Amino acid sequence: MVHAWICATCGVQYPPGAQPPEHCPICRDARQYLPPTGQEWTTMAALQRLHCNSFRQHEPGLLGIGSVPRVAIGQRALLVQTPEGNVLWDCISLLDAATETLIRGLGGIAAIAISHPHYYASMVDWSRSFAAPVYLHAADRAWVMRPNPALVFWEGDSHALLPGLTLLRPGGHFAGGAVLHWDHEDGVLLGGDVLATAADRAHVTFMRSYPNFIPLARPVVERMARCMAPWRFDRLYGPFFESLIPSGAKAALARSVARYLAALDEDPDV
Repeated sequence: MVHAWICATCGVQYPPGAQPPEHCPICRDARQYLPPTGQEWTTMAALQRLHCNSFRQHEPGLLGIGSVPRVAIGQRALLVQTPEGNVLWDCISLLDAATETLIRGLGGIAAIAISHPHYYASMVDWSRSFAAPVYLHAADRAWVMRPNPALVFWEGDSHALLPGLTLLRPGGHFAGGAVLHWDHEDGVLLGGDVLATAADRAHVTFMRSYPNFIPLARPVVERMARCMAPWRFDRLYGPFFESLIPSGAKAALARSVARYLAALDEDPDV
């Protein structure tokens, strides 16, 4: 039987085939990993049997969508609702009937935008279901495992998506690592794990690889800080339901950059 196979570890979907690919290049990359049990695959039908999506209203106009039990990395997507149309930020592997019904009731999806390849997930299925283009940074084009005409590759350090919604490319985690700025109230930043919220909800961090604990070099983090400096934001949402900085996020980013760079310079004997 032909399936669009989904990597069970990262959740990224591949083109339809009678057999799954031999391996997942995304998981073989140093930024991700293969579990000790080796490469495993699943399908959308299997996910729909064993999982469902849950929803959380983070604030008016911002709806979190995540799968339970956890699927792959376990990130949740965010639906940003605006008068000019809704945007799905980042993506998850599971798309079920309840999710489609709920999102259609909220006005559908005008565009999908994704922070980096680990969250490409089942973006083509989501795109087809809602007739929505998918915006990815061109620097990460090589990591697209399921090409499709709906994929739009933007370039440079910023891209106006809809009125009040701007894609920014601080890079870091991936060359095309992106965040979404929402010009709403005091400003909202959807950071994925390009700007990853720390456990204290008062800092963010910057990593080349989170599972393998590979840090980023000073020039990369300094560039990320320069990219974000002109933008106003008070709240920052990370990749999981619980990962957010509820206020003072712009100052938290500045503190985090200073703390990170200072740690790189510390005497290892101290």
